[in-house]
Amino acid sequence: MKPFEKDEEENMMSITNQAGLAGWNSTFAYIAIAAMAVSSLALLTLHFMSPEFSPSWRMVSEYANGQWRWLLTLVFFGCAIGSFVLAAALWPVSTNIWGKIGLVFLVLGGIGQLMGGLFDINHKLHGPAAMIGIPSICIAAVLLTIALRRTPGIVAPPIWSAQLPWISVALIAIGFMLFFSALKAAGVDMAGRTEPLKELPDGVSSFVGWANRLFFVANYLWVVMTSLAIIRASSYETGV
Repeated sequence: MKPFEKDEEENMMSITNQAGLAGWNSTFAYIAIAAMAVSSLALLTLHFMSPEFSPSWRMVSEYANGQWRWLLTLVFFGCAIGSFVLAAALWPVSTNIWGKIGLVFLVLGGIGQLMGGLFDINHKLHGPAAMIGIPSICIAAVLLTIALRRTPGIVAPPIWSAQLPWISVALIAIGFMLFFSALKAAGVDMAGRTEPLKELPDGVSSFVGWANRLFFVANYLWVVMTSLAIIRASSYETGV
């Protein structure tokens, strides 16, 4: 092969790769990271400002019953903004079926998170918000990571980061089953209670609160790692 022909072939390959990269928006990716940073900082602050809600067995949503409800609203709104702008940043993966479905679930996840901020734990719509948001985020993380792994010109986040959200949800389910079983053994009938527990009976412990917080951490981690992958792909595309 002549040098000229070799250079021409390499140029064609470069053009093809850049075509696959076209459309990555690093601005949206940076906004997603910033939104998650604000949300995570607000959640961390709540642990210090509302120590009466033990993180081992109290859910994040219960902070709405404390004095710093606005911080909890910020937690959910930050997550929602992060999901919406990440969906915009991931628009190039809409060219394949996994990407299309994943983007739908990511937007649904953002809607659930937005509802979680608008309707606190005492509102009848908080439960539906969780049922919309939590499964949608889990599905979106897996499908969009698969889509990214099949997209040329971008290094997808590690697959374990996409698995962590649903693993945390499984831990929440297991935690609740063990928690209610322990309460029943201690003589506490949760079905007949109209108010949440203020403290645990002697001999009863739980990790369901930590599992709940792990879901938030998993969401933060996946969004940030995916956003960083987009930023790197955009930098490669522009040659920056």
